[in-house]
Amino acid sequence: MHENYDEALLLELVKNKQFRALRAHLDEMNEVDIAEFLDELEPDQQVVVFRLLPKDVAADVFTYLEDSEDQEKIINALSDKELREVLDELYLDDTVDIIEDMPANMVSRILRNTDASTRSQINQLLKYPEDSAGSIMTTEFIYLHPNATVEESFARIRKVGLDKETVYTCYVTQNRVLLGVVTVKTLLLSPYETKIKDIMETKVISVTTHEDKEDVAQMFSKYDLSALPVVDGENRLVGIITFDDAMDVMEEEATEDFEKMAAILPGDKPYLKTSVFETWRSRIPWLLMLMLSATFSGMIITHFEGALAACVVLTSFITMLSGTGGNSGSQSSVAVIRALSLGEVEFSDMLAVVWKELRVALLCGVCLAAANFVKMMLVDRMLMHNPQVTVPVALVVCLTLMCTVVCAKIVGCTLPMAAEKIGIDPAVMAAPFITTVVDALSLLIYFGIATEILGI
Repeated sequence: MHENYDEALLLELVKNKQFRALRAHLDEMNEVDIAEFLDELEPDQQVVVFRLLPKDVAADVFTYLEDSEDQEKIINALSDKELREVLDELYLDDTVDIIEDMPANMVSRILRNTDASTRSQINQLLKYPEDSAGSIMTTEFIYLHPNATVEESFARIRKVGLDKETVYTCYVTQNRVLLGVVTVKTLLLSPYETKIKDIMETKVISVTTHEDKEDVAQMFSKYDLSALPVVDGENRLVGIITFDDAMDVMEEEATEDFEKMAAILPGDKPYLKTSVFETWRSRIPWLLMLMLSATFSGMIITHFEGALAACVVLTSFITMLSGTGGNSGSQSSVAVIRALSLGEVEFSDMLAVVWKELRVALLCGVCLAAANFVKMMLVDRMLMHNPQVTVPVALVVCLTLMCTVVCAKIVGCTLPMAAEKIGIDPAVMAAPFITTVVDALSLLIYFGIATEILGI
């Protein structure tokens, strides 16, 4: 919770139905904080407090509510007139975002309470694929004519700017074709009689409606943009994507990647709002798959049961080897997945990535093997007086450690790149999956080296 408002005081005012005092406090609060406060209330209390808000504030608060179920409950409680007032204050892309998470009957009610023009634009935006630029754009932008003067353009901005998502960046079009872009700063610093075509920037960075929204979000960071125009196949301006929409995409994609890397099916609800059953359902498929795949490690150990019986001390180092291998693979996979998501590497860079990770693995492997050899001789043999820890045994463990680190890092960097090449999210090839693969490899290497050196 933020410390710029007293949650306990507000809850007390709601409980005692002191709505006049509550409204005074709400008037001083930011819309984001009001939305967080509403999340703490019971459904019937949420509706009561929501009705206290001015309609323009209520619309902003509505978009900041984290849980679509809270939005749905509020919509159910509002009359058609109240709902229409809230929808009139919402930007078009926010309305579309809300509709996408609503059941069919709720969508019908929302569309019934919008005018024909807005309804047509909403339906158009809903037709775009979920992961496309078109699905996150808004059609509420300011466009100027190239032959208009600065004075005429200011008059237009004042006339139509109130309902637009941004007024700082204006787009220059003729017959809807995107010609250039001009900022309000440029307009303010130019003489009134100047033509827009003489001051507009013609090198405009734009995207098409079907471009992947994650790639679009990365462009905001790459080019330091506040807004990005979206065009169709004939370079006609159909919408813009603003920085806040790009940030939402980045947060959504980062959360999804974290969940996949932790072997959890992605969800769209806040943690505390997700039921125990839903949480179980998102985790159990991966756990089942990883559990079954881990049986390969058990089969390998069973196969070499005789070798373990001949040299029991080898058993005590299996966990360390598997753990180090898994950690090494995870380091490489996380680094490569991040590089892939930022566009720093692609599949064609596979050899360069493998060559780099191979050198890193050799350095890491040598350091770990040397440290482990010293530890086994000093701690295991001398301090703990374990006569089974001989130099040949230590050599087996250290050679295995070095080979395992090399294999783990190669697997960790190649699997995510291969996954992206065949159209699978690279985040899937993260810690749990790679650890399972490396566990099996480390055991095969371990017993192979032990057989050769110890003759078991």
